[in-house]
Amino acid sequence: MADAIVSVFLEKLLNTLAEEGLYVTKFREQFEKLQTELQLMQCFLKDADRLKRKNDTINKVLAVLRELIYEAEDILADCQLQSRDDALFSNGCLTYISPPVLHFKHQNGKRINEIIGEITQIKQNIQSLLGGALLFQPNAINGKDQMTRWSSQVYDHTMVVGLEADTKKIKDWLFEAAREGKQEILAIGVVGMGGLGKTTIAQKVFNIEKEIDDHFDRRMWISVSQTFTEEQIMRSMLRNLGDASVGDDANELLKKINQYLLGKRYLIVMDDVWGEDVAWWGRISQGLPKGNGSCVIITTRNERVSRKMGVKETRIHRPKFLNKDYSWLLFQKIAFAASEGQCIYPDLEDVGKEIVDKCEGLPLAIKAVGGMMLCKASYYHEWRRIADHFRDELAENDDSVMASLQLSYDELPPYLKSCFLSFSLYPEDCVITKQQVVHWWIGEGFVPLRSGRSSTDAGEDCFSGLINRCLIEVVDKTYNGTILTCKMHDMVRELVIKIAKDDAFSVTNKTNCRHSGITNNMDRKQLTANPKLRGLVSTTKSGEVNKIESSTAKKLSEFRYLRVLDVSKSIFELPIGSLLFHIGSLHHLTYLSLSNTHPLIELPASLEKLTNLQILDLSYCQNLRTLPHNLITLSKLKVLDVSNCGSLECLPKGLGRLSNLEVLLGFRPARSSHGCCIGELRNLTRLRILGLHLTHADEVEENELNAMVNLRDLENLSISCFDSHGSDLTSKLDKLYPPQQLYELSLKFYPGKMSPAWLNPIALPLLKYLSISSGNLANVNQNFWGYNNIVWKIQGLMLESLSDLELEWPMLQEAMQSLRIVNVSWCPELVSFPIDDVGFRGGVWIKG
Repeated sequence: MADAIVSVFLEKLLNTLAEEGLYVTKFREQFEKLQTELQLMQCFLKDADRLKRKNDTINKVLAVLRELIYEAEDILADCQLQSRDDALFSNGCLTYISPPVLHFKHQNGKRINEIIGEITQIKQNIQSLLGGALLFQPNAINGKDQMTRWSSQVYDHTMVVGLEADTKKIKDWLFEAAREGKQEILAIGVVGMGGLGKTTIAQKVFNIEKEIDDHFDRRMWISVSQTFTEEQIMRSMLRNLGDASVGDDANELLKKINQYLLGKRYLIVMDDVWGEDVAWWGRISQGLPKGNGSCVIITTRNERVSRKMGVKETRIHRPKFLNKDYSWLLFQKIAFAASEGQCIYPDLEDVGKEIVDKCEGLPLAIKAVGGMMLCKASYYHEWRRIADHFRDELAENDDSVMASLQLSYDELPPYLKSCFLSFSLYPEDCVITKQQVVHWWIGEGFVPLRSGRSSTDAGEDCFSGLINRCLIEVVDKTYNGTILTCKMHDMVRELVIKIAKDDAFSVTNKTNCRHSGITNNMDRKQLTANPKLRGLVSTTKSGEVNKIESSTAKKLSEFRYLRVLDVSKSIFELPIGSLLFHIGSLHHLTYLSLSNTHPLIELPASLEKLTNLQILDLSYCQNLRTLPHNLITLSKLKVLDVSNCGSLECLPKGLGRLSNLEVLLGFRPARSSHGCCIGELRNLTRLRILGLHLTHADEVEENELNAMVNLRDLENLSISCFDSHGSDLTSKLDKLYPPQQLYELSLKFYPGKMSPAWLNPIALPLLKYLSISSGNLANVNQNFWGYNNIVWKIQGLMLESLSDLELEWPMLQEAMQSLRIVNVSWCPELVSFPIDDVGFRGGVWIKG
């Protein structure tokens, strides 16, 4: 990953040199020389990950280079900080000859020269090893991977090929047991090697909602990791049943599960069971109710495990490898997604099939190489190069899945390698929020900023790049396909942990790594003994919380070069404001998340010193009462999230000064002159995503009704009126026009009976996605239907929990002729919609 570290550093160096801060300027000549040396090495570094596995000397040289680059980056950050401090506090020329400043200049100038010398020596050593000079190649630096074409997911990640017979077989067994009402729980085993598609088969069966719901009253999906406890399994079962069970005693958990399932027919999937000691399942299954034809599906690599869990030979399914036709079909659907899954390049077919044949019919390997080729240029010589590297990798490693995954990593552009390695921190089977990792990447500078793109957009592109390469898997999406959460296949995770350990990105047993996860079982002594940390991220699983001791919390402010601090989903012994009193000493911090922490009543006063802060996430802090006024001095802030902070009445006055904000969630206008009014939004011209929370009419003055009209970059607007008061608010909302170029709109708890006048295809001609949920809406304004052949361009529509809304499907189709997906539930007054049970759980209509 040396190429990734160098790439990130050079991006920061170029941006910093452009700023021309005082101390960066004083060291400009040295930094530019360092830049030149590293640019000369980039052509070699492209293949460094492949070469170092074959040459131990290169491996050691790259480890030294990695440490030198990290140190140079820290010096660069210190120069930026010193330049800023001098600009703020200089007192004429005397500042520049003060002893601390002279010491800073001398020490850093000396060390930069030493680093340049050591890197020059490394370059010479590499030239000797390779037997030739390293030449500057601009394309090695600026060359753009084909991933840049795909800034969103480009194929259906849930598709399967060649598994129809497998899913039918499992379904038939399940429904037969359900019809017969067998007394014992039927156990079904799906057994096979890693990457064969066991989990995919179980998911396809589990997610056939209508058929499964017709036969089973309850269903539970449990991911069984290699390191689990019986208590964790039972808590996961309860979460599937809608019970958080956070405070329950372990002894009571099984009783609660029994009560939920009593008299019900249920389906349980125990996914990816490893160990042969399955006594835990014996105890759990004994406590489950019997007699209704309930079933459990067990996926495992070990047939003995399935037998010990009660699976009979007649109910073991062993998936087969995909045949050549299915293998090529699956590969085409991914690699040629741009041409609807068809290879339209005759010269690529033979080499493509050669690549596929090396995958030996394993779906995971085929998807990995397919995702990699999707992001490559459609040129024969490029595909031939990949095929040759795949052959070489298989010569070193005869496991086709691991070889394909290693090749996919080697072929990642440098900036995606750092993003990929961030997943090494998360525990097995952890469901990871996209927002957390994207914010982390932005905070550490992993995300390259090109062509004036916003950092949040660029971070989303990086996420899509990993999704499209099949290196991470989608878990949850919104109705319009926006990905919310993801996870990593255990074999991919095995690879990412190995690489992260080799490159000191994250390691569990050393004190020289740069990143660490915050969990309940982390080694706190080891954590606090590591001075090199750049990122501390909460990696707790869904439904669990961290418990952080006061002594550990106070140490968090001592990691001098920390860029990322995410302590979300954590409980502290004392108020967080006091524990993080010295957080202002983390001068390089760019991302701070205190989301869903307790007890957080107010933020520490030293927050104002975090002048490099770009992302501040305070969401779900229910006891947070106020934000400090000095928040408005954090001029680099790009993301501010205060959504779901129930005790927070408003934001500080002057928020409009944060002109770099791209995302603002949970914005509550003040009802008095002491807080931020909605009119200040006019100054936030870079906003892309805005979440408003309006509850009173006096939160919006008449002269503020046009506050959003000129926000030309705003794409996504959410308006929530939860817990609103008074009928006057509706008339204000009716005049609160959003900008015309809006792409996505969400209305929650809308208090009016009639839709707002501006909700029409003339006022919102570019709107693609519309979501309306909860509230009093009963009818839509006549303007909603458009006129003079002007109709909506909406492609996705969600209607949820609108008990009074009256709409007819034929009229809606006429007004929304571009509709591709409609999601409806709990809307009993809708007429003729092509969805069953619209007044109850409803469902989804997808245009054929």
